[in-house]
Amino acid sequence: LLIFSPVCDIEVPERLSSSYDQLKCYHLVERCVHVPAREGSEEEILLVHSSEHLEVAKSTQTMSEEELKRVSGNYDAFFFHPNTYRCARLAVGATLQLVDAVMSEKVCNGMALVRPPGHHSQRNAANGFCLFNNVAIAAEYAKLKYGLQRILIVDWDVHHGQGTQYIFEEDPSVLYFSWHRYEHQEFWPSLKESDYDAVGLGKGKGFNVNLPWNKVGMGNSDYLAAFFHVLLPMAFEFDPELVLVSSGYDSGIGDPEGHMSATPEVFTHLTHFLMQLADGKLCVILEGGYHLKSLSESVCMTVKSLLGDPVPQVTGEMAPCLSAVESIQNVRAAHKPYWKWLMYEDTSFLQNLSTKSHLLKKANTNPSTEQESEMTNNDETAKVERFLELHMKNILFPVPPIKTATTTDFKGSASLFPVPVHLVKEMDKTEIKALVSGFYADLVKEDKTLLSLGSMLAILDKILKKEVCNGIAESPTAAVSVAVALRHSVRFGFQRVLCIFVGDMQIVPNTEDGKILMIHICEKEHFLLLLKDAEGNDFFSAVLGFILPVAYSYQPHLTVIAVGSNRSLGISEISLLFALLQGLAESRIFAVIEDTEINLMESVAKALVGASTPHFGVYVPPTQEKVNKIKILRDQFQQEWKMLQCSGKFSI
Repeated sequence: LLIFSPVCDIEVPERLSSSYDQLKCYHLVERCVHVPAREGSEEEILLVHSSEHLEVAKSTQTMSEEELKRVSGNYDAFFFHPNTYRCARLAVGATLQLVDAVMSEKVCNGMALVRPPGHHSQRNAANGFCLFNNVAIAAEYAKLKYGLQRILIVDWDVHHGQGTQYIFEEDPSVLYFSWHRYEHQEFWPSLKESDYDAVGLGKGKGFNVNLPWNKVGMGNSDYLAAFFHVLLPMAFEFDPELVLVSSGYDSGIGDPEGHMSATPEVFTHLTHFLMQLADGKLCVILEGGYHLKSLSESVCMTVKSLLGDPVPQVTGEMAPCLSAVESIQNVRAAHKPYWKWLMYEDTSFLQNLSTKSHLLKKANTNPSTEQESEMTNNDETAKVERFLELHMKNILFPVPPIKTATTTDFKGSASLFPVPVHLVKEMDKTEIKALVSGFYADLVKEDKTLLSLGSMLAILDKILKKEVCNGIAESPTAAVSVAVALRHSVRFGFQRVLCIFVGDMQIVPNTEDGKILMIHICEKEHFLLLLKDAEGNDFFSAVLGFILPVAYSYQPHLTVIAVGSNRSLGISEISLLFALLQGLAESRIFAVIEDTEINLMESVAKALVGASTPHFGVYVPPTQEKVNKIKILRDQFQQEWKMLQCSGKFSI
């Protein structure tokens, strides 16, 4: 605990202890590998920081309180304690231990619960509670020890990590993305270079990405929109070998610093998306987070995602606010010269931002007294605690005992799968015939289809009853099987079913009752046109720019993904589609795949059990024709599906 500054009242040891206690409460600690902490060495600290900075930090260990105050006065919002140096070295060492564990493949991914945080710390100066820049040191360490050439740093703390920006702004080997409360430079650290137009310097131009939030209250849909329309397309083009997260939870609900509205489960979704990069090599390092309940629940949601648990449904209206969309539009415009994925996108800068007038109003309001402000904060903290207690009970659900199911009649034999898949007994033939004649006679015309429905419906029933999380069925006629599966799910009581069909679809299911949303990816003009080129890069503009935003706007209770004949996507694209869509419907996904596709079934099974997705190879930009088609679709549907909005040219 820092001993003499009221500014530091929030940077307390309970930030770690309450997070760890909550992890134990959810029985998550016992499911993790414990990586022992160590102190970072001086050589490791010097990978980023100057020897002068290190010497000042070392000298504080024996200083009196008066001397500590004097030295602290040289820095912005930083206050030394005799133990600060050792704690900061432990934070560095623990972070590097995690990087080693992930890079040596002892673990797939992990989280370092450390303090003090690091992302404000600069080469030659402590800043904002941060003495050493844990994440920056981790990036330099990984480059040196493992020869990495591309590292992605995602900073979702509510403050701008200006220290990390300064360290890497000329370095094209590190892509740094930060969103942060900015309010037109009113919010700390109140720097011009925290705005969207600070894109990096020299060779590093385009590799520094700032997404400024110009008002408080940003929520789940704003954060997801930032991922869909900025971070993820950039990250897939960059193709990192390691992802580091500066994981500040002061961007979550109730935080006295952030004043944002995002609820803990959104961090499950953000983590899940990042797990699809860098062959799953992901290290999450704690930064800020000062509402203890909000912090600890968000830490747990992140760890659940890292462990591969089903993802809880994200709550709240899926519509980014105007201010968020304006910021996203400006970031896209600023980075258009540097990124292939933006080459054919319509981008333009917005100068007259909707929040400029709020700033004037804010300047004219009377400031409340410190005492009034503290009473309000205490009331707000208790209110958010009560809300989160109820909220977490509502969104958390019993995890089905089985992850992925199939039946025993696979031509390729499920036992040959490279991953463990649970076998389900297929439905009795008599039962199938009775079901079909009663409800599906208009759909099923051939005996071979009728016989294949026994296994398909057996798996689907297990998913609908929440006995398994997801499942994979083969079919001689995928289109017919899907039509039956969709009607069966609606009959079971599911009100919103998302169906994505890849390939030729002979039967178009009835969607008139609004309970089924169809997205068809095929070579013929239909709902969504997506022609595949050799590298499949049109896939990213379609999936990140259209399919994911629509799917998240719709918020289905079940996702059905089917692959028929003449598919227009390759195996790696389809597998990634399955992986990305596991964020929906509590990860309930049903796969129906044409029975000739043995290799595809193996790859999809891997994605469903949570194995990392296949690598895409060198990024090739989408063609102008395809980008234009996606753009037309986005314009056509963005009033209905608000997550499609990525420019300010619309009405809310």
